[in-house]
Amino acid sequence: MNVRLTKEQKIKVLNSADIYAIMQQVLLRENKIRRNQEHFWVVGLNHNNKILFVELIGLGASNRVNADPPDVFRMAIYKLASKLILVHNHPSGSHEVTDADITFTDHMLKVGKLIKVEVLDHLVITETNYTSFADQGVMDELQKSGLFEIMGPEKQELEQFKIDTEKKRAEKEKAISIAKKMKSDGLDDETIKKYTGLSLKVIGGI
Repeated sequence: MNVRLTKEQKIKVLNSADIYAIMQQVLLRENKIRRNQEHFWVVGLNHNNKILFVELIGLGASNRVNADPPDVFRMAIYKLASKLILVHNHPSGSHEVTDADITFTDHMLKVGKLIKVEVLDHLVITETNYTSFADQGVMDELQKSGLFEIMGPEKQELEQFKIDTEKKRAEKEKAISIAKKMKSDGLDDETIKKYTGLSLKVIGGI
């Protein structure tokens, strides 16, 4: 689920505090509805470290949430993000990093390396504080861990996933281009939807 950001929140990220300032607001908003659930977000950045999107990709129990590589990287590929920051909360109020957090981050780091989307950091956040893997030196250690070096069937599967996602993005861009032309020709949104397959929301934003 895409998290709506204000214009002021689509900033150039300089450090972990910049990300936390935004994600703290997102968490406080989410906690009004789902206080006892763990949330997992991905934050996509362009090559200049400007935020492109924040995507909620998983909701879990009080102490865990499941997220697989396609969940983590799909939006990054689709929106041409070159870097990602992972963020999740601990409903317990603790922002201590767990072994499971580190193992998961290592896996995502290695997948990102394969498909050329750099995983810069992973933040564990609460309503009042956070821990940054990058600030703690964990990301540098994981680069040298020797674990999760992707090969064989998993490598082929991930490469095919990237190709498929990029193909879908290209198809959508083509449909949007056609929709723009149809709109300039005076066709109504329902007709454009019928012939392009785009949603009325997308067409309305053209």
